[in-house]
Order: sequence, then structure tokens, then C-alpha cells
Amino acid sequence: MPPPGQIAETRLLKCRDREITVGLETRLVGILNVTPDSFFDGGKFADAGSAVAQAGRLVGEGAVVIDVGGQSTRPGHEEISAEEEIARVVPVIAALVSRLETPVSIDTYKPPVARAALEAGAHLLNDIHGLQRSPEMARLAAESGCAVMVMHHDASFREMPGDVIENIKKFFGRSIEIAARAGVAEDRIVLDPGIGFAKTQRQNLEIMARLAELKPLGFPLLLGASRKSAIGNVLGLPPAERLEGTLATTALAVWQGVEFVRVHDVRANARAAKMAAALRNFQ
Repeated sequence: MPPPGQIAETRLLKCRDREITVGLETRLVGILNVTPDSFFDGGKFADAGSAVAQAGRLVGEGAVVIDVGGQSTRPGHEEISAEEEIARVVPVIAALVSRLETPVSIDTYKPPVARAALEAGAHLLNDIHGLQRSPEMARLAAESGCAVMVMHHDASFREMPGDVIENIKKFFGRSIEIAARAGVAEDRIVLDPGIGFAKTQRQNLEIMARLAELKPLGFPLLLGASRKSAIGNVLGLPPAERLEGTLATTALAVWQGVEFVRVHDVRANARAAKMAAALRNFQ
């Protein structure tokens, strides 16, 4: 199968007072979980000092965004209060914004947490419900001028009839409409097909194999498959042993022209992305 070609034309993703150039290459979003129970790195960076140090390492390895999460969304996760989530993420975000030029994202679906994180200086909002759980998320994005990672997450998706990509497009259409009504500019939106969220194993694999079919929507795409169960189910391995599988998904994303991949292991994925891009761009 021939590659779908280059990433779309170069453009800027506006993130409040910062910008990310999109289109030159697939960019790396570094995951920074400040939680005790995330499926891979829970507890490793739960205090502000270790979190800031890890963020510095991720930036040094090539991350163009640091995505901070204070609430695990792994299967079977324990819900925490907005207050506890704020206590986890705000000190880290404030420290990162003051020390790094790299944009900082808040991974949350709770409006109070999003508001506190944006007040602390966050530049992007990563909403796993694609702005469809709470209209206030879109309003906060519009008012702050932050960028938004809009993720597909539909509880009925497993049983939904029809083509998986067409169903995801319909979901994104609703999210984009919500964003537009709230005043979120199109140059501040990234679309994430939500690997592992309310999807069967077959659906996860099919979506990753067909990512390029989402590009006609006209927005930058993000793949977040790092060390997830979709990889573990294929390899029969726990999260700690899923790096090679993650690298394969990153290479496939690059081949299909995906603009962002969200990963735990930035250095290894940056190298895989560079090699895949060299093959895709070979003349």
C-alpha cells in the first residue's frame, strides 16, 4: 500500500500566547501523569518536583507539548473530586509554565479543573469527551484562547452499526459544531480518535489502520495509543513491556500523515517517527 503522502500544508496551532508549527513532521506530545493509579506510570511523578524534572526530560527528548493529567481514565479507574484533581495538577502546571517555553496541556473532562489549570497558565485543553459531556469546556476554551484536543468517546460505539470511521466523523462533526458555537477558532482544534475508549479490540485496530481517512476533516490528528491495552491484547504483554508495540503504532501514524502522537516514551518514539518519515518521504 503506498503512503498517503505528506502531512497537510504547514500551519500554526494557536495555544494562547504560544504556537506549534504543524505540518513539517509528526510532533510528540509527552504524557505526564501526576496520579497514583495511572495504568503505566502511576505514582512515579506524583509530587511537583519529580513531575517538573520528568517534563524537562520529555522536552529534551523532543516533546512539543507536555500533557498533564491528575485523574486516571484507565479501565476501572477510581473517580476523584475536582478539588483533589486541582490539588494534583495546578502546582505542576504553574511550575512548568514558569520554567518551560513548551506549551502545557491539561488532560481533564471536569470544568472546574480546566478553569483552574487555565488560570495557572495551561495552553491546551485535552478533553476525553470531545466537548460533549459539558458545554462549559468549550466556553472555557473560547474565553482563554487555548487549543483543544477533542477526543472521540461515545459509550455506545461498541454496538453502533455502520462504518467505524464514518461514525467517528459524525461524532467529531458534533464536537466541531459545539466548539464553533462557543467561539473556539478552527486553528485551535486537534482531533483524537480515542483509542481504547469504549471500543472493541477490532475497532481499535481498524481505526489505527485507517487514520488517514480522518484527514479530510481538515484538522490536525492526534494518536494516543501509547502502551494501551489495544497493544497489550496483540502482544500478550503488560504495560511495562509494550514499548515496541507502541513504536509500531507511531510509525503507522507517521506513514498516514498524523500530525501528533501522544506517548510516554518520547525519545524512542521520536526515533521511530523520524525513520518512518524518511521512508514515507522517500523520492
